Amino acid sequence: MTGKVSICKQLLAGILLFVLIALFSAKPIWAVSFTDDTGRTIYLKNPAKRIIPLYGAFLEMLFAIHAGHTVIARTAADSYFESAKNLPSVGTHMRPNIELIISMRPDLVIQTVSQRRRLPEMASIEEAGIPVAAFAPKDFKSIFDTMRTFGKITGHEKEAHEVTERLRLKLNKLKKYVRKQHKKYTVFFEVREAPLTAAGRNSIVQKILEAAGLENVVTVNRKLVRFNIETLIAKNPDYYIIQKGPMNRNPTPLSMRPHFKLLNATKKNRVFIVDEFLFSRPGPRCVDAVEFLVSHIYGYSPEI
Repeated sequence: MTGKVSICKQLLAGILLFVLIALFSAKPIWAVSFTDDTGRTIYLKNPAKRIIPLYGAFLEMLFAIHAGHTVIARTAADSYFESAKNLPSVGTHMRPNIELIISMRPDLVIQTVSQRRRLPEMASIEEAGIPVAAFAPKDFKSIFDTMRTFGKITGHEKEAHEVTERLRLKLNKLKKYVRKQHKKYTVFFEVREAPLTAAGRNSIVQKILEAAGLENVVTVNRKLVRFNIETLIAKNPDYYIIQKGPMNRNPTPLSMRPHFKLLNATKKNRVFIVDEFLFSRPGPRCVDAVEFLVSHIYGYSPEI
């Protein structure tokens, strides 16, 4: 009898040892895993609750999917949302304060792909045990995809799906309205007055113009394109759009610029001054930018 008890104890001890080895050798169970736009898979033990987005479009996305409460800091120019104005600033998008970011102990930092590659200091954040994800939304589909990923990261998947679906339907409605007008206008989008710089074909502005049924007179496949007045006069666009913001703080009215009065857009008063952040940030408000153009050019009303 004693021998049987001894064997049972040894068996139980062996089972216990096996379970302990299995537990300690098993891979950790992650609450959230996702792949960013650099192809890196990032794992989080829990949905992110302390996020520092280092680009305004990402901050706007988080607020749009009702995850604004997860944002603990912003960059200097990112104060579109009233509730974001009181958040501490961690420097600019181009020059974030790495030491300050680390000291705030976020559970995730979100950066653009281009800036992550440009700033070797970002490695210091990861060395401090803070994951860094990078995204590069460039059109409406990738904007919506990024927003849904943010929903997964923050535990707001349902809200992200609902918001992006609503934006998608609104965008499709605007496009359908434009197609029914059977009109085609050309446009020049001024990013900066001096030196004269335009939005090229490889920009979010291009996607906004296309959605609004407008033909960009700039055919170069870059985000930003230096332009000269002679070429602009030769192109003679139907509409001239001027963005106002950090890149173009105090644009001179076209009627006060030498030679610009020769443009049809100036003669017919088809000139718009628009918010740089509304048009040049690849975020949820890009759909509002399309609506602005469709409303002012084609007479669209939300009630239609």
